[in-house]
Amino acid sequence: MDDIIWTVKSFDELTASELYSIIKARVDVFVVEQECPYPDLDGYDQQALHLWAVKKGEIAAYCRIFAPAVKYPDASIGRVLTTQKHRRMELGKVLMKFAISTIEARYRTSAIRISAQDYLLKFYGDLGFEDTGRKYLEDDIPHTEMVKR
Repeated sequence: MDDIIWTVKSFDELTASELYSIIKARVDVFVVEQECPYPDLDGYDQQALHLWAVKKGEIAAYCRIFAPAVKYPDASIGRVLTTQKHRRMELGKVLMKFAISTIEARYRTSAIRISAQDYLLKFYGDLGFEDTGRKYLEDDIPHTEMVKR
């Protein structure tokens, strides 16, 4: 993990090249790999902190972080991904721990709400998130709302 560079920036701090790499990673994972055409550019990027890991010049992991009252009453994390080439390195776990600590430091809260794809419920549960019982389809993929207090 020594050759991984972690970065967190607001939308206005992103370079055009960084934004392109972020969008490419999101499209590669969510649209192409998961075969789910959805409106990725949803108007929330401008309100998010963007957290990502780069390994050998490529995005390896990424997520968006939101302050309380942007997407939910609580702070939230979304668009969580590890690119296919970089899986099995436990980057997702490191990414989420970094996102949680960023929320705690910047927003002075530990209340975090997420919309989890159902196949990742155990992954998020191991990080302290609890199932709220709210289950729904988002872009034809089963999701569950989870919260960490």
